[in-house]
Amino acid sequence: MGLTMRERKAVSREIKGKYRRAGKKEKGNMLDWFCHATGYNRCYAGRVLRAEPGTRWGPQPGGGGKAQKQKSREKQVVRARKYVPEVVGPLGAIWEVAGKICGKRLAAAIPDLVQAMERSGECRLSPQVRALLLEMSAATIDRLLAPEKKKLRLKARSGTKPGTLLKSQIPIRTFADWDEGRPGFVEVDLVAHDGGDGRGEFIQTLDMLDVFSGWTETRAVKNKAQRWVFEALKDARAALPFPLLGLDSDNGGEFINQELLRYCQQNEITFTRSRPYNKNDSCHVEQKNWTVVRQTVGYRRFQTDQQLRTLNRLYRALRLYTNFFIPSMKLVRKTRNGSRVTKKYDKPLSPYRRLLASPHLSQNAKQRLSNLFYNLNPAQLRRTISSLQDRLYPSPQQLPQLTQKEVTYPSHFEYISAEAAF
Repeated sequence: MGLTMRERKAVSREIKGKYRRAGKKEKGNMLDWFCHATGYNRCYAGRVLRAEPGTRWGPQPGGGGKAQKQKSREKQVVRARKYVPEVVGPLGAIWEVAGKICGKRLAAAIPDLVQAMERSGECRLSPQVRALLLEMSAATIDRLLAPEKKKLRLKARSGTKPGTLLKSQIPIRTFADWDEGRPGFVEVDLVAHDGGDGRGEFIQTLDMLDVFSGWTETRAVKNKAQRWVFEALKDARAALPFPLLGLDSDNGGEFINQELLRYCQQNEITFTRSRPYNKNDSCHVEQKNWTVVRQTVGYRRFQTDQQLRTLNRLYRALRLYTNFFIPSMKLVRKTRNGSRVTKKYDKPLSPYRRLLASPHLSQNAKQRLSNLFYNLNPAQLRRTISSLQDRLYPSPQQLPQLTQKEVTYPSHFEYISAEAAF
């Protein structure tokens, strides 16, 4: 049988003084005993023992309730808002330039974007607004941008055809084969711009991703013939700011061929392939297929000469924009506790910042990257990308005017050279 209320109060008066003078370990033991004796839960028991002598505890007549809580709220001092509209306006403009990325990535991108936009004359910020933008947390960014995000509220089929007998000569990649702690090991894939209809010829995008830094190179080719894919691979390699050490592809015939295998052997490039029907083996580049290619050019069908040239012009601006200004997060570890999977990511950094922090990149290469970064204007790059996106999608009035001549393809590709890029 439990203690009466009178007995509980007598026990609390007896040990309250000792409890207040006891050390941490003794308090824990006394609290355990008090909870067992009185039947109180641990939180309430601690509050009873910590109360000043003479303090009334337990339910008070007329106390609590909605009226009491409302009265308490009215007495609270209203704190002045820190982030006034003068801050929200520039934040929205920076968010637009950054491609409307999430708060965690935007918080990491703001220092570089503000520096570049001020240097280019795109914005002028007062010292107070600039300081608030630089110290803003990811949660605050998401909260301030929530009204704009609220206004903004097709899966493609695989076009990969299996390679031939060369599969036996190209090893399947395992995670022990590569040193992914340094730049130079890349995954490649093709993105089909067929508009949902795989018949005939249509433009493909070669997507090349460095696993360590996230540096991405994209090239548009007129079809997936190995001749055009091989030419695009060589051009993308020449534009990389680091030497190419390893190449991993899927099992399509555009990659699994004698020409590419011989090229990799001659240049001492480790050539591996993913397992058949396991798209997650190339999970890094598959992710960029969406975030870089699909989010920029969509799912429509591209097949004309003009669209091919426009795509490669767009990719020239896009490579500078994404590699220098858009941060990404890398998965550090993943732990499973029953059915719950917890993922831990590193600090968001742009590919440019990851390369500057790498000890495997030469000082000359880092200096060339820094010089190029200093001369870039992210707002202008964003305007260029938007303008070229508009050219990719002709208006309904222009569609009937397309002739057979406009469906032909160029005899060569207009790629940005390594000398022009760096």
